[in-house]
Amino acid sequence: MIRPRWRLRGAVLMAMILALPALLRPAQADDRLHTAWTSQRVLNAVTVADDGRVFVSFPYWGGGGAGPTVAEIDRNGQPHAFPDVRWNHPDGTKGNLAPFVRVNAIRMGPDGLLWVVDSGDANVGGAASPASGAPARLLAFDITTGGVVHALSLRAASTPHSYMDDIRFHNDTIFVTDAGDPALVVVNLRTGQQRRVLSHDRSTTDERPMYAEGRLLRVHDQPVRIHADQLEVSPDGQKLYFQPSSGPMWVAPTAALENPALSPADLSHSVSVFYDTPTTGGTAIDGDGNLYVSDVNRLRILRITPQGKATTLVRDKRLVWADAMWIDNHGTLWIPAVQLNRTATFQPDGVSRLHLPVAIYTMDLHLKPVR
Repeated sequence: MIRPRWRLRGAVLMAMILALPALLRPAQADDRLHTAWTSQRVLNAVTVADDGRVFVSFPYWGGGGAGPTVAEIDRNGQPHAFPDVRWNHPDGTKGNLAPFVRVNAIRMGPDGLLWVVDSGDANVGGAASPASGAPARLLAFDITTGGVVHALSLRAASTPHSYMDDIRFHNDTIFVTDAGDPALVVVNLRTGQQRRVLSHDRSTTDERPMYAEGRLLRVHDQPVRIHADQLEVSPDGQKLYFQPSSGPMWVAPTAALENPALSPADLSHSVSVFYDTPTTGGTAIDGDGNLYVSDVNRLRILRITPQGKATTLVRDKRLVWADAMWIDNHGTLWIPAVQLNRTATFQPDGVSRLHLPVAIYTMDLHLKPVR
């Protein structure tokens, strides 16, 4: 028999649980999430061509066996090295057309090319890159022929602690985030000019702790620092949103970033806080200017309007470190949940807590894509 005082305590406890904010309760499964693909290897990005071809990338810090660094997923769900096996088999050679070294991002560009960010011989937050090591590169492939259309070394814009992270486009300009040595890199595709901007600015520097699944992220007993990471260009091309992985998100006029005559101080003054984002794995933006931001601590995706108003799009226990997202030309949101925080690198004892397979989920939202 339950005694009255225990009934009372139980009732009080239940009332307290029910009063907890929804964000603090365990995330449940959301039936709007559909499993598009699963992998025994950790991936970190997905991008979909307008003809429906699906490409993924596997970072060097992943696990689950050997395989290609960049792959196309066929209609039967099988990965195939893209553009071929040679590109996906490091051989120690250097040069713009050498095989991939450490791919960190892939993305279908507005030109219909598959762009690859290869960080070269660099570790985010690690030791200085060797002077004789492979530099970071931007590579663009014709997905029909597999041929290289652009191969741009980023050595001129790199420092010994650079880790070139992600990429976005605006006309002839390519924006790249440097997550190792905080900055944005502005590349003029027409002239080849490269400039580091907002170097060690408050907007590109990770200055606060990162949390995932309720735990402080640490490496070698030190808090993790991932500097300028996520970025998105507004549909009208006038704004660049960007942030360190810890947040917050900042916004700057693309015209200011693209103006080499603007002083560093004036450029910094043109930047403002857009939204106080949480620790983030990946982002996307739709044609109406709404941003989609993963909250890796509370296992959810935020939708943030151009006016800076945020709502929770989806919250699900499977969204463990949702990384680089994509909106395809059918308006479907693709979400790779890659469990980065569970990899051995981020475990105090160096033992992986991955629950394989990792998965890519989709949500049929009928969004307006940006091209």
